This record gives sequence, structure tokens and C-alpha cells, in this order.
Amino acid sequence: MSLKTSLKFSLIYILVLILQTLSISLASLPQGLFHLKIASKIRTDEQSLLSVSTDYGNLTTSIPEAVLYPSSPHDISSLIRFSYTSSNPFSIAPRGNGHSINGQASAPDGVVINMRSLGYGRSNRINVSVVNRYVDVGGEQLWSDLLHETLKYGLAPRSWTDYLHLTVGGTLSVGGISGQTSRYGPQISNVLELDVITGKGEMITCSKDKNSDLFLAVLGGMGQFGIITRARIILSPAPQKVHWVRLVYTDVVTFTQDQERLISTENNEGSPLRLFYYVEGSFLVDRGLLGSWRSPEFFTERDYDRMSQLVTEDGLGGVYYIEGAVYYTDEIAVQVNQELKLLLGELSYVPDYAFIRNVSYVEFLDRVHDGELKLREIGEWEVPHPWLNLFVPKSRILDFDAGVIKGILSNSSAAGIILMYPMNRNKWDDRMSTMIPDEEIFYTFGLLRSASRENLQVLIDENDKILQFCNLAGIKYKQYLPHYATTRGWMKHFGKKWDNFLAMKAKYDPELILSPGSTILSAYI
Repeated sequence: MSLKTSLKFSLIYILVLILQTLSISLASLPQGLFHLKIASKIRTDEQSLLSVSTDYGNLTTSIPEAVLYPSSPHDISSLIRFSYTSSNPFSIAPRGNGHSINGQASAPDGVVINMRSLGYGRSNRINVSVVNRYVDVGGEQLWSDLLHETLKYGLAPRSWTDYLHLTVGGTLSVGGISGQTSRYGPQISNVLELDVITGKGEMITCSKDKNSDLFLAVLGGMGQFGIITRARIILSPAPQKVHWVRLVYTDVVTFTQDQERLISTENNEGSPLRLFYYVEGSFLVDRGLLGSWRSPEFFTERDYDRMSQLVTEDGLGGVYYIEGAVYYTDEIAVQVNQELKLLLGELSYVPDYAFIRNVSYVEFLDRVHDGELKLREIGEWEVPHPWLNLFVPKSRILDFDAGVIKGILSNSSAAGIILMYPMNRNKWDDRMSTMIPDEEIFYTFGLLRSASRENLQVLIDENDKILQFCNLAGIKYKQYLPHYATTRGWMKHFGKKWDNFLAMKAKYDPELILSPGSTILSAYI
């Protein structure tokens, strides 16, 4: 399809959408909805509506007309099929644990599905196959619950997110990344099969070999083509313990070079550089050397004092550190300790600034939850979170660091997490919907900050400045957990996949019912 034809098709499709959106906004839900068998599971009371009106981002508020509390995937199918066949289709959005940032799980004037309701009182939503080493898990299940269930069999998924109290369907709808991604790929690369309910209400089982177009579109598809009700995920033998390592750096060149060496696919299986099963990098600003909600107990007060002194002596705005994890069992503990010493000898961190903690596998994976509990205690969890997540090509990461870390953010007074770590493109399946840069190695940049109402706009403006800098500098980034205000922005984001996006939308959600909160097709050019 030519660019001219593609643009014409896009404009026609958007015009249809605008007309549909206007018709939806001018009418309440069809009364026939409340005569269906699922009517007793649909709530319209104020408490139910307000419970799904915002999300973790706390940046938007959108109140639906109703909330569905399904007890089976058939309930979800009935709701969507009713909307699809209605003369006035209404929007529908699945909501897991509400950890989106910009209202992606909202359904203005429509129905939000409380996906967690699928698992209430049901013990058959996580089923482990020890022989085949996979688990069938409901899309509504939390990764933390999945971890504890699979560990009963000595198994666990290979790829995680840093925060485990997210639903399986939620992370698979965006990608699912963490320090294991460089070795095992994102979570979407570790899925064998899905059960999906499309925008027509069809219940379809799909995989790379069966209904593959739907399978590839849904993974990373932001809920645009279907709702995940079951996923079959690869399992591996679970380690017992973890050497949790942090190595401090004062210059970005050495910091990035060592990270790239650690994730290199050219490392032989016996090389010490292969020891880390997890690799992430961070920048710890001088103003933030007081701890981190992601792992509040890792550094001691003496550690912070030493790093602050390092920052002061070198006139830095902060320090970089590589975070690694060595998995092991008691049987190989001695050997692993020796290999870890060899590994540390290969890296160029600041001498005497290697910090190591020995923890259980569960403690390491669920490390963010402790920080969450502490923030909840002091009322600082449910605050605005104007997060920005980008994938930046390796060839421009030093330019990005100079313009963003040492430029735009150098005088920022906001505390928060700044992640910057590399991934291997060959661990991703480019046919899936998540967009990544074209280079073989790219970095994830995560600006994970909490805001008050007083400084919220300042942080949003800084995010905008970062995007403007990238655009002016010609840095061909991709947003992770993307959010664009215009359809033109979405077209640029999807690039050559835009035509396929429209085709899949027309095939599996032709009435534009699903997940309108992403605003992919509802924004004006």
C-alpha cells in the first residue's frame, strides 16, 4: 500500500471513528444490556464507578457508565458481543490491577471490565504442566501469585517485570520488560498460546501456529484487538537464591560499555560475563541518594554517605550503577562465588564500590513490593506518576545522556528512579505489536517519578522537553507504554506497521469497541 493510499485509508477510518465516538457520547448504555444473563454482574453504583475512574498514573479521570464483574470469560464475551451487535456500540475496556499511567484502561461512557473478578473464589486459574514446562494462567492473575504457584513445582517463568503485582494480561498487552529481557526477551516472547476475546465477542485460541495474526497482534497490542483471558507461559527450573549486585560508575561511557558486554550474545556459555541472569542500569541523582522505593533496604546509610562523598569529590550530579543478579542453588554456591569474583574482575566499576546482598529468589523478584508498602503507609503511593519510558538506539545513548541526564534533568528537583539499560533486539519478535528501534542493541530509559499537585506540571513539561530534544537531535526513539495526543503521533510510532494495525483493527474490532483509553484512533490529526 502506498503512503498516499495508506493516509487516505487512515483518514477515512478516523472519520468513521469520530462519527461513532460522537454517537456513543450522546447516548447512555442500551437498556437491553440490563436484561442479559450477565445483568446481575453489572454495577452502576457510585463506588464501583469511582473505583475504576483513575489509575496508577493519577493523571486522568474518566468515569464509565458501568463496571462488569465477570465470573467467567463467557461473561466478557457476552458483553462484547452485545455491544458489537448493538445499533449503538459502546466502548469496553479491561482493567487488571489499574497500573496504567494515562488512562489506557478507561472506557468513557462505556463499560470497564474488572478482570480481577475472574479469579475470585476460583482455584483453577493457574495450572502448571511440569512435564511440558509451561503454565496456563488466567489473564487476571497477578505475576506474584503465578510465581508462588509455580515455585511449588520448582519452576518459574523466565522473564519478569520489576513489579510483580500486575496482571498477566496487562503486561502481555504492553510487552513486559525487566533486567531478564536481555537474556530471555520480554514477557511477550515467552508466551506459547493465548485465549483471546475479540472486539466481536469471539473466543479464539491462538498461537504462532494457529490464528497467528491475532496472536502476534494481541501481544503488545495495548488491548486493541482482544482481551487476554488465558496465557500459556514458558517455565524453567527456579533457582533458590540470588547474589544481588550493584556496581557504581562515575562516567557514562564505562557504564554503558560494561552493560553491553554483560548482555552480549557473543559471550560463550562458560564466560563469567554470562553469570548475570538480570542486568539493569540506573542513574542515582545526588538529590535522590536517600533511598529508592524500588529496593529501599539495599544500600545502608554508610553506603549512601560514601556515594555522596564520591559525587561531591568528582563534582557530579549523581552516580550510575549496574544492577545484576546471579541465580544459584545451594549445590553450586561455592562454584558461583568463584565465578562472581572472576566476573567482577572483568568490569570497570569504581574500585571498592561493589555492593552485594544475598537474598532468596522470591525476595529479589518481589523487591519493589516492600517499597510500595512503605509508601502506602505514609500516603505517598497514590500520587501522580508522570512516567516516561523510551527505547533509545545504542548509537545515540551517549547523546541522549548528554542532553537529558546531564542537560534537561540536571537541575530537576524531583526525586524518582532513572533507569537506563540495554536490550538485544534479537530477543524480540518484530511481528508483535510492541515497537522497538531498528538497531541490534537499544536502551530502555525509564523516568519513574512521583509528583505532587504543585510540581506535576513541571515534571510533565520536562517529559515534553525530553521528547522535543530527541526529535530535534534526530534520535529515533520509540515509546514504551506509549501515549500520544494525536493520530499522527501514533502513525509515526507504528511506522511501517501502521497499515497492519489498521487491518487488524478492522478484522478483530471493526466497531472500535475495545480499549478506547489509548486514544490511538480517537485523536484528531
